[in-house]
Amino acid sequence: MADPSSYRPKPGQIPDSPGVYRFRDDHRRVIYVGKAKSLRPRLSSYFQDLANLHPRTRTMVTTAASVEWTVVSTEVEALQLEYSWIKEYDPRFNVKYRDDKSYPYLAVTLNEEFPRVQVMRGAKKKGVRYFGPYGHAWAIRETVDLMLRVFPVRTCSAGVFKNAERTGRPCLLGYIGKCSAPCVGRVTPEEHRQLADEFCDFMAGRTGAYIRRLEQRMAIAAEDMEYEKAGRLRDDIGALRRAMEKNAVVLADATDADLIAVAEDELEAAVQIFHVRGGRVRGQRGWVTDKVEEVDTAGLVEHALQQLYGEEIGDSVPKEVLVPALPEDQRETDALSQWLSERRGSHVSLRIPQRGDKKDLMATVGRNAQQSLVLHKTKRASDLTTRSRALEEIAQALGLDSVPLRIECFDISHLQGDDVVASMVVFEDGLARKSEYRRFQIKGFEGQDDVRSMHEVIGRRFKRYLAEKERTGEWTQEEGADAQDQAVQDPNAQDPTSQDQTARQQPAAPGEDGHNGHSGPSSPKEEDGRPKRFAYPPQLVVVDGGQPQVAAAKRAMDELGIDDVAVCGLAKRLEEVWVPDDDDPVVLPRSSEGLYLLQRVRDEAHRFAITYQRAKRAKRIRTSPLDDVPGLGETRKQALIKHFGSVKKLRQATIEQICEVPGLGRKTAESVAVALAQAAPAAPAVNTATGEIMEDDGGSTHD
Repeated sequence: MADPSSYRPKPGQIPDSPGVYRFRDDHRRVIYVGKAKSLRPRLSSYFQDLANLHPRTRTMVTTAASVEWTVVSTEVEALQLEYSWIKEYDPRFNVKYRDDKSYPYLAVTLNEEFPRVQVMRGAKKKGVRYFGPYGHAWAIRETVDLMLRVFPVRTCSAGVFKNAERTGRPCLLGYIGKCSAPCVGRVTPEEHRQLADEFCDFMAGRTGAYIRRLEQRMAIAAEDMEYEKAGRLRDDIGALRRAMEKNAVVLADATDADLIAVAEDELEAAVQIFHVRGGRVRGQRGWVTDKVEEVDTAGLVEHALQQLYGEEIGDSVPKEVLVPALPEDQRETDALSQWLSERRGSHVSLRIPQRGDKKDLMATVGRNAQQSLVLHKTKRASDLTTRSRALEEIAQALGLDSVPLRIECFDISHLQGDDVVASMVVFEDGLARKSEYRRFQIKGFEGQDDVRSMHEVIGRRFKRYLAEKERTGEWTQEEGADAQDQAVQDPNAQDPTSQDQTARQQPAAPGEDGHNGHSGPSSPKEEDGRPKRFAYPPQLVVVDGGQPQVAAAKRAMDELGIDDVAVCGLAKRLEEVWVPDDDDPVVLPRSSEGLYLLQRVRDEAHRFAITYQRAKRAKRIRTSPLDDVPGLGETRKQALIKHFGSVKKLRQATIEQICEVPGLGRKTAESVAVALAQAAPAAPAVNTATGEIMEDDGGSTHD
């Protein structure tokens, strides 16, 4: 625990002007970001007697090891910079709202030639018009189903649309009148876009005028004795009114506003937002947060506004925002209002409702927030208790001084000795921290040797940790010259590092978004306090395996002088927990929460490793002898395959025939011929059902 007086700024150093400040821990990680209209009194308040500080503030200042600040011109600039830094650094002691679900929106893709109506979740995309959010996706689909009768806009996916274009036949919705079928040319792109615009206008609340126009058309059709047309218009009006009834009128003056309410206790807070457009509730969402910093209701509202509108511009920010509390200082309120107005591009009213329908609706939003907090605490109570008990059981079983708040697990994966890779997954407070996941290629040797692979991976992981400590000045030569020599001067230490995969995996499956372990030169981002790849040590290292793997991991750490990290292994056969220098395993009860947590950690490491191994194997299989031809890019490679039909036929071609491919000179053609001659042809493909040898006349490139 740090003493705040050790990093307290000297008298007169802190300016008396608006600004934003950052507290950093001893790893240089930003742990708290705050703003102040005057930095001097605000920062000085953190360095008073610890007994006078709020418990959470006391924890923060004793965790921190330094403080720094940036002066700005106005309070609006301070608000903007604070939001940017909170989003960038993700400080652990700042209020962070967590969506209790991924809310669905009704989206109209106006950026496409034929706009599509669909349900969307996640980050908003440019050129897409959003309505919502809604509580349930089925509510959106019910509304859309009613409105397609009047606005037959396309709802199909790109694949279905292209297939209909190719066959000349629309889908079922086109036959039953719920799609205008632009795929087969029943309407022009301009006519279809007009339908989409009318749909958006109706969803935006401009409903009365449109229904009146339909009623006039219905009356005219009835007068002209076009009763079938009048009947269709009558049904259309009924469908629209049923869609409107799903959102009852709550504000009679057709107000566009967002209402934000907060329910809180000493530890947590819940925020509920009602989105009112045209006087009707068009969407609802809610967040919960741990109160890790000392903050009042006005502060919670301010953080909610930052998260809600920080990425929004234009009409996404309403004309009016109603809140339960505002800062006591009017200048702070004015700064918030000005910031919202800049996001919208016109004036935004930020106030507390005092009377009438808006105050009554705010009370309803408040009741929803209170119910959300009660429900969240009910759900989380057992989860928190279970995770705490699991960590305590692990600490007790392994004889640790404290519970292992950060656990790292390593696993080795390969296929009969090929494509040997390793994974590292991280659990903090018993929960997976997927942004910290890493992956490695085993390059120190060839073949299958799980024990040796584990030794290499653990060594590389902690060499980087020592390198980070040395770079930041936390670890000096006197603390371990031998370890420094091995971590920095060992010629093998840098080589494997440079061979780790550096690209993020595609987010196809949960957990595949983590980095691997590439280190490389220090970047300014790392210096600025963003999470570094291997900067933070675990309290417990878990390896997938038994006594040999545990011994290898322990040996790698001993060689580097790491003696403050516990090691254990979990063997799959009987789920025994192995510890170093012990011939007998630790056997946890089958019903133990600690064993269950270790199993989850081990299984996640195995999943992450095997996913990476399969991806590497698939990439290797897709390689071609053409890949090694100097000067032959992807475009000319594809031109060769397209011209000859397959690598097999290309291998049989003469240099003159290869030169016939557009864009290939004789020198490149000779290189292609040499590369194909040196590469051994692949084994013939066999139909496993019939045993027939299949001719390679396709476009395969893995000969």
